[in-house]
Amino acid sequence: MTDFVSFQKIARYSRGVIVTEKLDGTNASVYIGEDGEFLTGSRNRWITPEADNHGFARWANTHREELLTLGPGRHFGEWWGSGIQRGYGLPNGDKRFSLFNVTRWCLHGQVPLVLPTNDPKVTKKQDILPPCVGLVPLLCMVNFDDLCPTAWINELKEHGSYAAPFMNPEGIVIYHTASGTLFKKTIENDDKAKSEVA
Repeated sequence: MTDFVSFQKIARYSRGVIVTEKLDGTNASVYIGEDGEFLTGSRNRWITPEADNHGFARWANTHREELLTLGPGRHFGEWWGSGIQRGYGLPNGDKRFSLFNVTRWCLHGQVPLVLPTNDPKVTKKQDILPPCVGLVPLLCMVNFDDLCPTAWINELKEHGSYAAPFMNPEGIVIYHTASGTLFKKTIENDDKAKSEVA
């Protein structure tokens, strides 16, 4: 007999979204195993200081002890700055690692927020990042019904990047919390696939 396949659960449309600035660098990740295993990755592969991606593995291994404080799991972010894509005006090899999960983490030196959970009786406090790690800029947290992506695109055009004083930002990322889905909207060439833009 053929295995039964159930229909997927449908997420509620009218739920929260988190809008962050889309940084134009290169995807990077740190994996920390329960046993302390430490790996670095790009979008598609594990990388090492000998087979690197814009120096991220070398940087991560130099900051290994600090990064281990992130705890077990996969920590995804953007490796950006001098010599990578737009560069953001950062000079002399200045590169930065900014994590994507802006609700879980609080920047080093800031006061962690207390966040609600699905259970109104339970709250969670943000974890604090080590000094060597940043976050992609959080632009807003709203209900999906109230989101106006064009307003945020216009804000970035007028203000520039919130990550660094740079007047040519890339765009925004929209995370729909109920579905766990990410969307991106770029300032330039939003109607084309990345492969179509030379």
